[in-house]
Amino acid sequence: MSCAIKLSVRSLKTHFFVQGGVVKAVNGVSFDVHHGKILGIVGESGCGKSVTALSILRLIDPPGRIVGGEVTLDGVDILSLPFEELRRIRGKEISMIFQDPVVALNPILPVGLQVVETILSHEDITEKEARERALEALSRAGLPHPERVFRQFPFQLSGGMAQRVMIAIAFCLSPKIIIADEPTTSLDVLVQAQILKELQHLKDEFGCGIILITHDFGIVAEVADEVAVMYAGSIVERAEVRTIFKSPVHPYTKALLLAIPRLEDGGEPLKSIEGCPPSLFNLPDNICPFYPRCAWAQQKCLESKPDLIEVSPGHFAACFNFERVSESAFA
Repeated sequence: MSCAIKLSVRSLKTHFFVQGGVVKAVNGVSFDVHHGKILGIVGESGCGKSVTALSILRLIDPPGRIVGGEVTLDGVDILSLPFEELRRIRGKEISMIFQDPVVALNPILPVGLQVVETILSHEDITEKEARERALEALSRAGLPHPERVFRQFPFQLSGGMAQRVMIAIAFCLSPKIIIADEPTTSLDVLVQAQILKELQHLKDEFGCGIILITHDFGIVAEVADEVAVMYAGSIVERAEVRTIFKSPVHPYTKALLLAIPRLEDGGEPLKSIEGCPPSLFNLPDNICPFYPRCAWAQQKCLESKPDLIEVSPGHFAACFNFERVSESAFA
């Protein structure tokens, strides 16, 4: 890929040490985020998407702990930085749009002041200058009448407006990386489309890379350049979005795509994935986690966990049988 890498995640592991064992929420995740590109991370609830995002910014609280791997931004290892340097990076270099904006915003402060505080915490400018930049950020995020919104409290905003305020906070310092954790959850379809359009517009304007976390393949198809499919704490397939939709080679990815309803199905029942995701509690490292639900499983899948390997240029998969899966009918 010709685009310069800004963020690189390698073999990231985040475990939660609870009574009776270990929850392997993130278990060896690797990916890159490129300049001006959107990486969509998709998977079922509980697969480790959000914990991966929080781990990048070292926002994991006990009993959770990052136990392995590295996260580098332009060659700087974030996981080994002193706390004061990490604070400089949070918001300024890497910013995050949280899943629930109403919870993420301070309920007792006008939203404009929350944007101002973000700017003043990283920039040596006057409050008047910060206010002007905050108004500009609210306007860029697509909020009408930013002066009025500036004075409002979070409870006075609709869900879509609150999410736009979060987008304004995320972009107000022109970060290199934006992490958007399910930014359209609980919004109606029209507002979802508007929010995604604003993210794309701001990405193009600022040239940042975006990690878009979602469980919705429709959103991924619409806005992402590259897709990473997560299952049981690991990435099982990663490729450009067109490749994933046209030629999936991991059984889980193929099963997810087959479960999407299509108009041409003529009212036929949806093709569901049998069984349940495995528990991440004391998850063994010597077995493929998708084995119990896989139509292509063989004895080798019970004896070792497949590594994420490059099966074709720019296309990675963690499956011993990717060739058989690729050759099978997409039906």
